[in-house]
Amino acid sequence: MLRRKLLAALAVSGAAAVSACAPQTVYVPQPVAVAPAPVCDTRFQVVNNSSRTVLTLQYSHASLANWGVDQLGQNVLRPGQVWNARAANTGLYDFRITWLGGGAAELRRVDICRASQIVVTNSGMFAR
Repeated sequence: MLRRKLLAALAVSGAAAVSACAPQTVYVPQPVAVAPAPVCDTRFQVVNNSSRTVLTLQYSHASLANWGVDQLGQNVLRPGQVWNARAANTGLYDFRITWLGGGAAELRRVDICRASQIVVTNSGMFAR
């Protein structure tokens, strides 16, 4: 009987010793997947859908008090033409055009990250 108890005790202690040497499961925290921040594409087009020639085009960040320089320079934007541009920063922008022969139109607080076109019509401008 004593021999059985000794063998049982040895078996338990041996099992404990073996389990201490056995590979252990280690849980390593995994990084949490975070969606990347949306990228703002500040490229846009000015589309002249009016029947008149656009003589000047100015735009600036809405936080600024002035319009800045004429972006068309020596060029004009004839009916049906498209002009490609890129805003320097993200955020809200104001736009102003003047037509050859007189008249002007303004469009305020356009989110340049959401609008890809500024459309000039005979009655003004809109963003889409």
